[in-house]
Amino acid sequence: MPKLIAAILVGLAVAILIAVVGFAGVWWTGSYNVAADEPHSRLVASALTSIRERSITGHAQGIPVPDISAPQMVAAGAKQYAQMCVQCHLAPGKDDSDLRKGLNPQPPNLYLHGVHDPARAFWTIKHGVKMTGMPAWGGTHDDQALWSMVAFLRRLPELSPAEYERLTEQPPASHQEAQ
Repeated sequence: MPKLIAAILVGLAVAILIAVVGFAGVWWTGSYNVAADEPHSRLVASALTSIRERSITGHAQGIPVPDISAPQMVAAGAKQYAQMCVQCHLAPGKDDSDLRKGLNPQPPNLYLHGVHDPARAFWTIKHGVKMTGMPAWGGTHDDQALWSMVAFLRRLPELSPAEYERLTEQPPASHQEAQ
């Protein structure tokens, strides 16, 4: 029995060594294609998606969600979404963009899917996601502004194109200056 265990351990060590050398070879030679116009293999895409989802879930746990149902909060978030997010995440009546076409992985279409967990959405908006094109808005926007975007995202799937346009409409420049 000890010989069998020793053989298994040696076999396992050899397999690990081969995997490490193979990984190092791919890394050193640059043979893995990181071009955004070629999708990851299924294995890599699955691993990256799993890592991303588990990370966001873990980091978002315990974030207290404020009342995000106030209409003024939704309206403020709508304007920010139109300025910062619509080119990647789309909106009613805006089904694609040149920027979105060049992103890999494709960002979620938030007007079709919305957000189901406000804490996860807040964490993602605040901290961004490495190597996806999702910026970390927490360095340039306070938490109140980020929560207003989450408030808007909760409403977004219910909006018609006309309602979206009404909510995201910017007041004329002379009106903005008067405020």
